[in-house]
Amino acid sequence: MKTDVPFLSSGLRLAGTLFLPDAPASERRAAVVVSHPGGGVKEQTASVYAERLAREGFAALVFDAACQGESEGEPRGLEDPFQRAEDIKSAVSFLTTRDEIDPDRIGALGICASGGYVPYAAQTDLRIRAVATVSASDMGAVMREGLGRTQDPQTTRAMLERAGAARTAEARGEAVPRQEWITEAVDAETYEYYRTPRGHHPRAVRPWPVRSLDRIIQYDSYALIRLIAPRPLLMIIGSEANTGYMSHEAIGKAAEPKELFVIDGGTHISLYDKDEHVTPAVAKLTAFYTAHLAADRG
Repeated sequence: MKTDVPFLSSGLRLAGTLFLPDAPASERRAAVVVSHPGGGVKEQTASVYAERLAREGFAALVFDAACQGESEGEPRGLEDPFQRAEDIKSAVSFLTTRDEIDPDRIGALGICASGGYVPYAAQTDLRIRAVATVSASDMGAVMREGLGRTQDPQTTRAMLERAGAARTAEARGEAVPRQEWITEAVDAETYEYYRTPRGHHPRAVRPWPVRSLDRIIQYDSYALIRLIAPRPLLMIIGSEANTGYMSHEAIGKAAEPKELFVIDGGTHISLYDKDEHVTPAVAKLTAFYTAHLAADRG
């Protein structure tokens, strides 16, 4: 069962969907906030995981980030890590107001870029009792260093110059400068997911405002990841994921309890929607949230 549930974040109305198990509950449910990849929307991989978690007995909330999808905010498509973290915290706040949700049993799951945003939010939001990621990506590191740390420092400087010029243009009343960020230049599977019927959604991954760049470059997903402890952290990756090193390094910085779970043969994108990789990921998440959001743990 799913229900449309709008809620506010920094005064902006966010569009959310709450997935609930079909069977009635004898007590208030544990819940998981599921946050979508950068530029994605709630109807894509976030809903794949939310629907599966609801089948396992959890309430699961997905939502469109501010300025994206069906949510309010301008300029459209802005990717702001700090607002994304605020959106996650606002989603937790919303769940605490629901009669069917136990406010002391709320976890969070971040996919791709939200695999950075969710731990970043959880570092300072102690209401998030269990933190998990799938195919986590630190957008700040990707923009500063390039995927695999192959980027020339001059490229980073050029992006910051473009962002500054875009801010100046907007201040002068010109149209918001934008650029595509999912093109044929990215890896083939990412392009296939977002730009073909496999995962395409008409509200997802449009050209983003160029001034997204300076906001992302100054952001570090895992700088304070140690603050999640003593709450548990689970990071799930595919063995073939080109972003896998980020989860390895994040786990290295985190304090116990923590776990890196590797799905053999999985890629970064295959964990979005390929059943042979989503199924073991959901099984691991189910065991993780069942153990750490149990009613008797409070």
